[in-house]
Amino acid sequence: MLDESLLDTPDALAGADRFGLLRGVAESGARVRTAARGAAESGIHELTPDGRPRTVLVAGPGPAAAGVADLLRALGGGSCPVTLIPPTGVAPLPGALRWALPGWAGPLDLLLLPGPDAADPGLAELVEQAYRRGCAVVAVTPAGGPLAEAVVQARGLAVPLATTPYDAEFDVEGAPPAAPGTLWSVLIPLLSLADRIGLLSAPPEALSKLADRLDQIAERCGPAIPTYTNPGKTLAADLADALPLLWTEGTIAGAVGRHFATELAGLAGRPALVAELPEALATHRTLLAGALAAGADPDDFFRDRVEQPPAMHARVVLLREEEPGPLSAARAAQALAEERDTAVSELEPDTGSDLEKAAELLAIVDFAAVYLALAGTE
Repeated sequence: MLDESLLDTPDALAGADRFGLLRGVAESGARVRTAARGAAESGIHELTPDGRPRTVLVAGPGPAAAGVADLLRALGGGSCPVTLIPPTGVAPLPGALRWALPGWAGPLDLLLLPGPDAADPGLAELVEQAYRRGCAVVAVTPAGGPLAEAVVQARGLAVPLATTPYDAEFDVEGAPPAAPGTLWSVLIPLLSLADRIGLLSAPPEALSKLADRLDQIAERCGPAIPTYTNPGKTLAADLADALPLLWTEGTIAGAVGRHFATELAGLAGRPALVAELPEALATHRTLLAGALAAGADPDDFFRDRVEQPPAMHARVVLLREEEPGPLSAARAAQALAEERDTAVSELEPDTGSDLEKAAELLAIVDFAAVYLALAGTE
């Protein structure tokens, strides 16, 4: 259940925010600027690559690596294949995870390591594999850590991870898997690198605009802004007691939808299902006619309204990166939801570059996940 009264009580939100979640997402713009400055100081802008790599490989622990791979793939527009190397192991703990390069990886490929955990020996072993195969290696990791040292020994580039003083608040028992904003710390230097190798366009001025857009969203979604004018709180309230069906249209929106599902699970403990339009209309159609449909299992007259929560129903969240065009499936999605009496929330960014659109969508869904985490009650 969601305590909606808490959403419009900033002091209560602050009291419930034991791990600085709101501060983490609100200061994403500042983190972007710090990460961009660190990338410049590491010499990324002075690199003179021979050309694009054959394939970009991404590996690392936690959700950050998957998010980086997803966003590089979406923002690159197919200019170069981007492949995530999934880990193997008995548990998601340092020392228990291992990564292996594909058999075809070699001197024409680039390995990117978004490694917030500098001490994971599995990543150091992967760097050694890459060195033997002749792969170029770039890591974003805490300075002076074992991973940074392994990358330097392999003649790669180690970019210091941008951190903030409150990141230490997440290094305690019971903290969520990753602090909001960590994705930006590892992504920004890699965007600068991708710009240098021609994978996408992310010059310093574009990253500055990205940070400005994040600041603007933080002002709109802050805890002092009431729910009815706050897109983050509104989305959180919409998803109270609902199973989110995240329907995305466009590659950027698809990456944001998968990131949102990860944040809902990791921060708010909420399940969500993600599907891309138009396939979502077929894969999720039965959900809108089954037990989760809005018209299913009408309110039980004998239900204890104090102790028993209402039945969970599906709610569609339409994530788009631009206005629907003539070939858009958005109208069909809205028609299906209306036919099945299912509520719909829509999220579409203002105009701007692909980077700015991605930043706006990511910031709003991050705020929504944080508000759901803080206002959720047992």
